[in-house]
Amino acid sequence: MLRRNVRNGRVYTLPMRTSLLLATLVISQISFAQDATVDLLRELSDAAGPPGFEEPVRKVMVDRMKPFAASIQFDGMGSIIAKQGTNGPRVMVDAHMDELGGMIRRITPTGYLSMQMLGGWLDQALVDQRWTIIGSKGPVHAVMGIRDVHVVPAEERTRVFARDGLFLDVGAHTADEVRAMGVEEGDPVVPDSPFMILNGTDNYLGKAWDDRVGCAVIVEAMRRMAQAPHASQIFYAITTQEEIGLRGAHTAADFVKPDIGIALEAGVVGDTPGTHPEESQAKLGAGPGIFLFDTSELPNRKFVQYVKDTARAKSIHLQLDLVAGYGDDSAEIQKSNAGVPTVNLIVPTRYTHAHNGIINRKDFDGMVNLLVAMLEGLDAQKVEQIRSFAP
Repeated sequence: MLRRNVRNGRVYTLPMRTSLLLATLVISQISFAQDATVDLLRELSDAAGPPGFEEPVRKVMVDRMKPFAASIQFDGMGSIIAKQGTNGPRVMVDAHMDELGGMIRRITPTGYLSMQMLGGWLDQALVDQRWTIIGSKGPVHAVMGIRDVHVVPAEERTRVFARDGLFLDVGAHTADEVRAMGVEEGDPVVPDSPFMILNGTDNYLGKAWDDRVGCAVIVEAMRRMAQAPHASQIFYAITTQEEIGLRGAHTAADFVKPDIGIALEAGVVGDTPGTHPEESQAKLGAGPGIFLFDTSELPNRKFVQYVKDTARAKSIHLQLDLVAGYGDDSAEIQKSNAGVPTVNLIVPTRYTHAHNGIINRKDFDGMVNLLVAMLEGLDAQKVEQIRSFAP
């Protein structure tokens, strides 16, 4: 069946199936556009904030958290500490605001730029990608150059090129032209990867899910906890410089002095082609998860059981995972205040530490539900039971 369209006096025909598909996609996009959670995730993913240059993300988070917080303070590293509640145990809920990025290292006489990488990038994720330099006159767009295949020797065409030999191209011909754009040595650089709903699905494509997804979970949890009964002092810490050594978590934990700690992170999935089953067991869309082990932190076993019990009581499917080669803020929280029981909860994420990652809406919503239920149940008795090591 064909559909006839008249435009500018001409008749165009489209297959009815195609027309219906286009209409469905338009309606789907409109409904998503009206979703406040999508707006929050888009705003956080698109914000620029590599380690040490988190100001845009800090502004978004303060604006989003302020309506639900009794107070908002900052530590000396720029981490946000928002509080709900005035009595009971001190519960620290952590997510870091910085993302993988870089900073301008050198401007060459011919107008190319080298970049100091910030965070644990894979070299194969860098080449021929678009980047945004945050210069003094505003954003400057750049692409990481690549040797043309027509001149690369055959034996080099499958080789990964080391980051030290890569360069940024901003279209300039001289160093003076680069500086006229407002770019100087030390300026921050972030991936140029706008948020997108992936083809009308419940999967969201964007940069910086590590750990803007955790930041978004905190905003949603704060909104709900502002009206929910709880018997604790909840300190929501949005930390800086996690990607270069968990630095903000160290100072934020010094500030909060928590009795118990929850870190929220982007997880690692094992459902993509080529992933070995022992590398990760989590799957996108199968629910929020908890790390039973990672390289930096071993969670408190009684706290892990509390997470499992809460998920079961709320009919939330909880994924269990163990990942080597992974570090997170819970490691610093755990070592603070003479020792703090911690857990690391994750929203499964595809393609972390690269330009384009994918999260699933059901996993996100499930994590918010799980965190809220946990916070509602963390009263003095439960915290003391988790903290007790008496034989």
